[in-house]
Amino acid sequence: MLSESCGLSLLVALPDDIFSIISRFLFPRDLCNLSVCCKSLCSLVASEKIWLTQCDMVGILPHEELIEWRKGVSSYKALCCFLVSVKPLIGIWVHQNPELGNVVYVMPGFVSVVGCRIIPQELGPLGVEDGPILWAPVFEIIADFDGSTIFFLHGREKGHDYLYPGLIKAVERSCNVLLLEVEPKQQKNQGKLLQSSSLIQYPEKEISRKVGRSNSGLSRSQRVLEQSEPVQAVPFSKLAFSDRRKLLETVTSQVRLKVSDLESRPLFPQLRDDVENFQKDMVLLSERRSILLKIFKFGGDDIDWKAGPELLSDPTQLELSEIRKTLDIWSSVRSTLSGDHGHKHLTKSKTLGGYFRNSFRQILGRSGSINGTCTISRNSPSASENRHGLLHQFLKSGDTIGLTLHACTMKLSSYRAWPNMHDSRFALYKLPLQAPRTDQEYAGLWGGTFGWPPGIPSEDKPGKALFFLLLSYEESRGQRLLIATKILEGTHYVLHPNGSAMFIVNVDEPSLDPFPWDTDADSCPVNVKHAFVGEGIANGYGFRYPGSKPGSLFVTQNGILAFIWKESRVVLTLQRLNLPELLKKGEQVPALLPINNFSYLTKSYSNVFAGFSNMSTCLSSPRQNQI
Repeated sequence: MLSESCGLSLLVALPDDIFSIISRFLFPRDLCNLSVCCKSLCSLVASEKIWLTQCDMVGILPHEELIEWRKGVSSYKALCCFLVSVKPLIGIWVHQNPELGNVVYVMPGFVSVVGCRIIPQELGPLGVEDGPILWAPVFEIIADFDGSTIFFLHGREKGHDYLYPGLIKAVERSCNVLLLEVEPKQQKNQGKLLQSSSLIQYPEKEISRKVGRSNSGLSRSQRVLEQSEPVQAVPFSKLAFSDRRKLLETVTSQVRLKVSDLESRPLFPQLRDDVENFQKDMVLLSERRSILLKIFKFGGDDIDWKAGPELLSDPTQLELSEIRKTLDIWSSVRSTLSGDHGHKHLTKSKTLGGYFRNSFRQILGRSGSINGTCTISRNSPSASENRHGLLHQFLKSGDTIGLTLHACTMKLSSYRAWPNMHDSRFALYKLPLQAPRTDQEYAGLWGGTFGWPPGIPSEDKPGKALFFLLLSYEESRGQRLLIATKILEGTHYVLHPNGSAMFIVNVDEPSLDPFPWDTDADSCPVNVKHAFVGEGIANGYGFRYPGSKPGSLFVTQNGILAFIWKESRVVLTLQRLNLPELLKKGEQVPALLPINNFSYLTKSYSNVFAGFSNMSTCLSSPRQNQI
């Protein structure tokens, strides 16, 4: 007992600088455990220097930016809490649609992390490093004063930019799927929430068209049983796709906030060489964050911010009682479609009335049979009615409802570093990014264009389609393969689907093919360090099943990769990308509608962002007829 007391006294007597060095071998949870041991250790662990060290060890920010971020929170401990919680989100997230590429990079903002979508685009005359890259905001997660998280979805409707506040579920450490969901919530107090102005603007019939489900399809015995049993929470993912979409549309349309003061303010610091402009950015970022914290708690432009907080509602939540009332309208709609008989046959019609009846049937989840009829039975509940019951049970599990961002871990299969995705989930999928090392020298994110010299536009083609490729290593049949997976292409109409392997090379098999060019863009001699045998993508058996043709990958002395198709002599040149730096000197463009802005589920083979003025209206294929 005496030795333990002496050890504790020695530990407490250590200077903060020494203990902060020791704390580098501890995790934040270890320090929290120490703080509950005794008052002396609690005071020791509360040191700002110790938690600054922990923030450094998280590895998201450089030391000088940590000092700036500290000004927005109560302590370095609160800042560390936030950094640890959002670290799993940092990285590249993708979706299959549109096939040109749906790349969202999550990076640090200012006391926040920001999800930025890279727009499919051409490479300008300044090249990859010096030319501004186009991006659009998707979402941001901000740290409150105590280190807790605040979520905003970005979107644009009817020519105006909006923010859509919501909550964040616990972020799993190994999360690989990011889900946009709606979740009911029990009120902590029974005080009545004020209706937002957007909710008042929607009459019951309008909301009913958006939500569109009720429990009227349940039998009387089912409803009695439901009332007698305790309500079991139904996950959002268990609802039918149409129910999930309508709920998201309804909630986003009612929680949206228009904040005109934020339109000209940056989301993260720009890439600056001088301290003066950097400090100006910090001031703008700090003011923007203060506005966001205020509107998250009190509402947007239409709220009187001078009023007391007790008079204001939670902008992230909507009253479920109002939404439940509208579901009864669907009872009459379903009764009209079903008729008064036990079985009623609804036949397809080419008339306008038949079109609307078929549309209502589709909304209600009733599909026609092969011969064009639909049999509806009251006595035997169908799968459609069970889905209606799920929605009713889902809405019954809380008093309010709001947006949530859910970062979870799922078992996903993958093919050549590209995850197999669910086509009906409002989700983004994280790409595993291999870090470069001695035996995986070329792993990571690369970007480039077709043609040599790299990144130089010609007179007949002033702009070249910019490609993003994820290079990763894989073992196959005793061979080490380097796979270049396409995640973004700046063409007008997609050539190959997302996740296609643009080339695959065997890094253990040198190539004897000569490099066709003697000089680079600066007329300097080209020195080839390595060359590998491989195969490049080519036209095959349709869009989904491309073929391949032999080629070679060359590595030059300045780090440029060039894959050359042997037969056609077409070359794809690549250079390693620093995506955070590219975004910091990039150009922000408007976002899409809120749900599509997060997860674009519609099959699309063209550039859905092609409306921007500085993008080519018609990008031709650099190699469509050549390989």
